[in-house]
Amino acid sequence: MAILRELGSSLRRVRLNRNQSQQAVADAAGIERATLSQIEHGRPTSLLTFVQLLRTLEQLDALDALVTRAEISPLAIARLAKKQRRNASLSSPTPPPASTEW
Repeated sequence: MAILRELGSSLRRVRLNRNQSQQAVADAAGIERATLSQIEHGRPTSLLTFVQLLRTLEQLDALDALVTRAEISPLAIARLAKKQRRNASLSSPTPPPASTEW
């Protein structure tokens, strides 16, 4: 609950620093003003609502630390490079198609 209170307080500070009312932010986020007030006071909310608020307050990048990006290790890159073809293979010449006309 302490974390929720801290997150709510942080959202409130961001909103006030942007000089926006609860009603304006709630309308932009598509939620009720009472819901925003409860979140700012540390009440539980859905992740979707929290993300909507972050997006509205232009703070969505705060979640970047939680997103992991798939990275290819240097060993995997070396293995892939080793498997790539470097030369064309010799193929036996194909005979021309047999003609039925003389």
